[in-house]
Amino acid sequence: MTSASFHPAGPARRTVVAAAGAAGLAVALTACGGSDDDSSDDTGAAPSAPAGEGADGGSGGGENAGAEAALTTTADIPEGGGKVFADRKVVVTQPAAGDFKAFSATCTHQGCAVKSVADGVINCPCHNSNFSITDGSVQSGPALKPLPAVEITVSGDSIRLAG
Repeated sequence: MTSASFHPAGPARRTVVAAAGAAGLAVALTACGGSDDDSSDDTGAAPSAPAGEGADGGSGGGENAGAEAALTTTADIPEGGGKVFADRKVVVTQPAAGDFKAFSATCTHQGCAVKSVADGVINCPCHNSNFSITDGSVQSGPALKPLPAVEITVSGDSIRLAG
């Protein structure tokens, strides 16, 4: 009789185990999402750019807001390479001295964000597509379409997204 009258008032063991599993999954997914953001620091986020500039231009406050805020400086874009600005979804390259180009940072294969620029190509980590820093053309697939060009203006040492 005592076994019928002795039931803990708390949740059943299955409920606790299921909740713990769901919490662990949420933590794992958050950690994965966070690592993508963290990896953009070495390829995309410009720590030298003032915080207000990127936030103002990316806030969706109209097309002129992006044109007014500097994206980066010419000194921040290495010759023969480039830099991904994940928050602005753009990659800026300098294929030759003083020649600056910009492309969408969204891979044309399945919409992943490109993450780095190395050895003359823009790299997408999802399926290893590579794009030319000169014209955005596909250098290796599975992507079949080039990265779309993004209009920028260079004035002095400032690089801005065009209106």
